[in-house]
Amino acid sequence: MTAQEFETAVNKGTIPPLSYLYGEETFLIERAVRQLLERAIDPSLKDFNFNVFYGNETKGVEILDAAQTLPMFAERRAVLVKRADALKADVLESLLPYVRNPAATTCLVFTGAKIDQRKKFFQELKKQGCLVEYKRLYDNKLSGFIQSEAVVQGKTIDPAAAGLLSLLIGNNLQELASQIEKLAVYCGDRSRITVEDVRVIASSSKAFTAFELARFLGMRDLQNALKSLGALFRNGEDAPMMIGALTRHFRQLWRIRELLDRRVSQADIGRELNIHTFFLGEVVQQARNFSRDELGMLFEELYRCDVASKTGGGQSAGLMHGLVVGICTATLAR
Repeated sequence: MTAQEFETAVNKGTIPPLSYLYGEETFLIERAVRQLLERAIDPSLKDFNFNVFYGNETKGVEILDAAQTLPMFAERRAVLVKRADALKADVLESLLPYVRNPAATTCLVFTGAKIDQRKKFFQELKKQGCLVEYKRLYDNKLSGFIQSEAVVQGKTIDPAAAGLLSLLIGNNLQELASQIEKLAVYCGDRSRITVEDVRVIASSSKAFTAFELARFLGMRDLQNALKSLGALFRNGEDAPMMIGALTRHFRQLWRIRELLDRRVSQADIGRELNIHTFFLGEVVQQARNFSRDELGMLFEELYRCDVASKTGGGQSAGLMHGLVVGICTATLAR
């Protein structure tokens, strides 16, 4: 069962007696669990009909006892097992009979980061359609997520505004949802979120400053790049976060550079890489500022700085200053 199929069924009132939600996208998993529990149990009787266990702390008998207990004054009870990927093999084995015949009056939910489909426990769950994977969203899917979150907040968002927000935040869905909530409040009675709204709300954030740093580096604007770098350090940002933001930005420029070298038109580049026309001209120009050889050297230097910043191989301020100067002045060396 896909995540979308699972959530559609739940929203229509179908409450599965057993499910295992797993994957890299913890924000979506947690939200799906909240939606499921809101429909599975009466909030006023939650104290009587809801149990939470943690896979690294619990035994199978505790989960089974809770799952097999009849609900009190209600149609159904719910049992949530977090960090279920930490459940030991003998615990999973003890849960197999229940998995094959779950109680109709219980909604038992497991959540975890990963699974081992070689184990009988997961093979049985898969056979019954109870495994639901939440994969990390690719960058080209972020705009759709942003649009849907805006609708949840009672707003619509301009495609260019959604594109800017995805560039600023990346695929941190928790932060994206938080920013959209702030934007909805900022817009007040207005129904539509614009690019200018995103600029105003995001301008004070670390993500915006990191985005500006990447932008100025792409333009090879040393003066403004150094200003952005200084602002990030004053705000307490660490080097690995900055390097991650720069890597994401220059990965996109590399893809654009490759397409330019193949003489792909600007319009086709926008369509292929899902770049909104509002930003397309500028990022294409940034890509023109670098050859593929230069980008290769740049990624080697990003990797070196990332390792050094995490292993104490250099002072973060000095590392980042050298990186910024090297990119803007084309003096990176192999």
